[in-house]
Amino acid sequence: MKKTRYISAVVAIWMMAAIPVLAQEDNGFKKFDVREDFTENGFQWFHDAELLAAGNRDKSNAMTIGWGGIGTLWGRTALTVYVAEKRYTKEFMDKAEYFTVMAFDVKDSQVLRYMGTKSGRDGDKAAALGLHTAYTANGTPYYTEAAMVIECRIMYAAPFDPQHFKSDVPKNMYANFPAGVHSMYIGEVVNAWKK
Repeated sequence: MKKTRYISAVVAIWMMAAIPVLAQEDNGFKKFDVREDFTENGFQWFHDAELLAAGNRDKSNAMTIGWGGIGTLWGRTALTVYVAEKRYTKEFMDKAEYFTVMAFDVKDSQVLRYMGTKSGRDGDKAAALGLHTAYTANGTPYYTEAAMVIECRIMYAAPFDPQHFKSDVPKNMYANFPAGVHSMYIGEVVNAWKK
């Protein structure tokens, strides 16, 4: 009898743990290996604009990003994103262990436009757009309407130090940039899903 209860408890715990993992599949996503099956042009992908999200089940925020990098670092598959000092999402990134980067279909360009021009300080941007927030097994927010979701665990985070700018490109960028200097967040890719 005790053994049966123990096995039932183990199965119940396993099923509860499996539910968030299956959430992506329930929303039409299939897991994929970014090293083998990421087919986007890494030099163009961020230029096309993606969404960055961070937070937890209590509170989260997302913003449009047009800067980023894909590659390897410290023997890991890595994705780098940049968030300006005064952006609301930075508060979430600074507290987060994980973040997601989401790609949307071209027809959803109004999502990227809205997320890039409105602040989450002024209201729930996802709700305003009718987006549905879901969570990975790690509790990282993403939107079920996305075409691709990449989840990363933050390995490194630091603001740019203007004394190390070596050319006029960053100097000119920040000369009249009201959002402040960007911070760099390097994440190890831990999961990826696409529709």
